Amino acid sequence: MAVEKELSLAGYFAIVSSDNMTAKEAIDIYKSRDPSEKLFRSDKSYLGNKSMRVCSEEAFSSKIFIQFIALILPSRIYTALKDKCEKMLKKPNYMTVPAALKELERIVMIRHLDGFYRLDHAVTATQKTILDAFGLSEGNVRNQAKEIGKTLQDRTDED
Repeated sequence: MAVEKELSLAGYFAIVSSDNMTAKEAIDIYKSRDPSEKLFRSDKSYLGNKSMRVCSEEAFSSKIFIQFIALILPSRIYTALKDKCEKMLKKPNYMTVPAALKELERIVMIRHLDGFYRLDHAVTATQKTILDAFGLSEGNVRNQAKEIGKTLQDRTDED
């Protein structure tokens, strides 16, 4: 009897909350826990949180804090990219955290023959789309590159 009852409920589930929300909002919140669980799994796997090799309570606290920040960053990137994708007609394959980071790593500055540092290439349309997910533009990148180039030039002049 109990088995038949369980089988009759197969494929159904219930989410109970004290908040008043629609079914879509509830399922979105439920599904959003997956990235968090993956982050904590990566904490154990990649950041070495299975064992804390520290000599003091202060070092332990510092290590936990740095690991926490390291877990927040990919989560924030994921959320920003997801929000941007929801506004787009189709989800491009470069709007995942690894692909977006790989694409943004291509924004490079080099030192030219005149001794000044500049962007190696123009910011691509793909990079502009990713930057827009974070509220940034090509202009932000150019201004930041200009500031970095000036700082590097000043340091070179001092030597």
